[in-house]
Amino acid sequence: MLAFISNLFTKKPKINLEFCQTNLDRFLDEKQAEKYGDFLKNPRVSYKEYECLSECKLCKQSAYAKLNGTIVTANDSGDLLALLKEEIK
Repeated sequence: MLAFISNLFTKKPKINLEFCQTNLDRFLDEKQAEKYGDFLKNPRVSYKEYECLSECKLCKQSAYAKLNGTIVTANDSGDLLALLKEEIK
């Protein structure tokens, strides 16, 4: 019984995100910036913004972030945000 109750109240793990400033400058528009701000306020989300993540070829092609060390890409910042939101559900 105790194991069942523990599983019900188990905390979900934190999501660690890393963003490249150059990529954000390239793909993040003002409409999405506010939505990202709201998303990043979630207590399960931990994030850092770096000047460069050394993914230059990818950075020029699509919006991306590193999610728990794994690169997640999308066509634009709105699609990327939708993918990131799926991770915290």
